[in-house]
Amino acid sequence: MNSTGSLQYDFGTIEVATNHFSDRNKLGEGGFGAVYKGTLQNGEEIAVKRLSNGSNQGQQEFQNEVILVAKLQHRNLVRLLGFCFEGTERLLIYEFVPNASLDHFIFDSARRSYMDWEKRYKIICGVARGLLYLHEDSRLRIIHRDLKASNVLLDTEMNPKIADFGTARLFNMDETQGITRKIVGTYGYMAPEYAFYGQFSAKSDVFSFGILVLEIVSGQKNHSFQNGENVENLASFVWKNWQEGTASNIIDPAIKNNSASIREMIKCIHIALLCLQENVTNRPTMDSVMLMLNSFSVALAVPLEPAFFISSSIDPELPLLADDNNSRVSDKSSDYSINRDPITDLHSR
Repeated sequence: MNSTGSLQYDFGTIEVATNHFSDRNKLGEGGFGAVYKGTLQNGEEIAVKRLSNGSNQGQQEFQNEVILVAKLQHRNLVRLLGFCFEGTERLLIYEFVPNASLDHFIFDSARRSYMDWEKRYKIICGVARGLLYLHEDSRLRIIHRDLKASNVLLDTEMNPKIADFGTARLFNMDETQGITRKIVGTYGYMAPEYAFYGQFSAKSDVFSFGILVLEIVSGQKNHSFQNGENVENLASFVWKNWQEGTASNIIDPAIKNNSASIREMIKCIHIALLCLQENVTNRPTMDSVMLMLNSFSVALAVPLEPAFFISSSIDPELPLLADDNNSRVSDKSSDYSINRDPITDLHSR
């Protein structure tokens, strides 16, 4: 592990930058705490994630996010500038991304009209590139485990940046999947094998990506999709229309008038359904997803019925913040022996 000493900020410096964490500077509040806008003495704008004392993200998760994000450099990932660990205060200092998160646009009736198909397609492709980097192209092999619209930030050019790596897990080169007894993430985006059995892999992120794509195309949340007077699961509505040959019913009316791009929208729905396959092996890798997004000559597989998340009394947007003894499974082990080494023992590749 590389030293993170050069990334450490003094608490007083950040306190001044955020005007003592004033409510006026607050950008939002998540499961792990509040996020504030700040300005350093050199004029640089920052976003400060102040972890709440009562949050379930302990020192291990805090250190996890610092180690992970400090090593990552990609235009579609939010950039970590530094951190502060002082007394009970735990802060993460990021680049400031001015246009907030994707959910503020696609789920807002007024702002959604600003999101034409060109912008939405750029976001879909950008998130796909970011995930591909995490899964295959970075010095680390990383599973995000909480990809959702609120964890995709948008810069001044509406380029997407994947954020929030507090629940991420990294793997050695010969490891491709893991098992955990405690689930972390957000229910509405979770792959079934992860939600029910604690099994996660890059294909878990692929499933979440599929949900995200459907939300971007339709402009509606997966768990509260409005179909007339009825509220139903977006994925099931998509599948029903796909089978009936009426996939265009899924498309957000705000972009449906762009007839020249309808074919591209339908292709994205097709790709999303492939990402939502219940059988993990039937889901594409992010490398394959990028190939499908960038070419119309690639033949897409016929999707089977996707996995529908079972309705429950639990808020599907509720982050699950339990600590877990991360268990990683090595492909080299014929009996899938569990590797319980702490994350700080792993090295980048």
